[in-house]
Amino acid sequence: MKDVTLGTTGITVVQNGFGALPIQRISKEAAVRLLRQAYAGGMRFFDTARAYSDSEEKIGAAFADLDRSTYVLATKTMAKTPDEFWDQLETSLRLLQTDYIDIYQFHCASQMYKPGDGSGMYEAMLEAKRLGKIRHIGITAHKLGVAQEAIESGLYETLQFPMSYLSSEKEQALIAACRDREMGFIAMKGLAGGLINQSVPAMAFMQQFDNVVPIWGVQKESELQEWLAFMDDTPIMTGQTAAFIAKERAEMAGSFCRGCGYCMPCPVGIEINQCARMSLMVRRAPSESWLDSHWQQEMAKIKNCLHCNQCASKCPYELDTPRLLEENLKDYEAILAGEVQV
Repeated sequence: MKDVTLGTTGITVVQNGFGALPIQRISKEAAVRLLRQAYAGGMRFFDTARAYSDSEEKIGAAFADLDRSTYVLATKTMAKTPDEFWDQLETSLRLLQTDYIDIYQFHCASQMYKPGDGSGMYEAMLEAKRLGKIRHIGITAHKLGVAQEAIESGLYETLQFPMSYLSSEKEQALIAACRDREMGFIAMKGLAGGLINQSVPAMAFMQQFDNVVPIWGVQKESELQEWLAFMDDTPIMTGQTAAFIAKERAEMAGSFCRGCGYCMPCPVGIEINQCARMSLMVRRAPSESWLDSHWQQEMAKIKNCLHCNQCASKCPYELDTPRLLEENLKDYEAILAGEVQV
């Protein structure tokens, strides 16, 4: 496992970060134990967000007695006003039990804040940095245009963006653009929202880039041990792995719903972020759980689609979501009828 420096921040960490979104789902005791095991195993980059309920609190409990200089904290704010910004920042500092945040990020930005835009948001970041409450300014985005604008602006020190071996060439081009601008790249959704179910090719893909720190969402000890094993025995891109990735892309990339949920809510209650990728889920996970009465009822809601296109307009990947829903329902009904085997 190699070390990666995040652009001009000077932050250098091992290329295997901890994504703390999933620890919302486990107890505080279990989360503290998991985080300490991650640290003991060599992980040094921990990414969370104010929006992740009690994730920050759990990290604070796990690391409060450690030397603060030995680990890196990145968190995020979804604030829309300077007042909200300062409230969320102070809350994050208190819960994380720290005097400063290494990288503070605008979370899932729908626009690129900049000085003089009238929002006061970028100015708040600058003031927080001047006061020493944060050390570096970052942005996370799901929309390609926002990410490209942030890179070109020179205003941000890091970009966090979904990146996996299913990502398009345009998405992967962001990595090179960040390198050219000496901007750190933090890769989220390295397992494509759960569609990628093998860690070896996922890590081998990331290992190709010398400026990318991937953050792996972890909530189980078994998952953590898998990533920690790569510290000493890191997968590399072989011909066999490349062929496997090419096959995966051919099967999924064309209608690849990431399951991010930014299309939600649906006016008629369709659980779009699951239903629009059901064909993939029933083939890539134990199918029984996706074919039970609950999901049959959820998939049936697709028949009530209004074709209002609200979901498509909000999709950061510009997918034709109503079409995907219809195709997934047709496939799902064929599976239930025994016409298609999974």
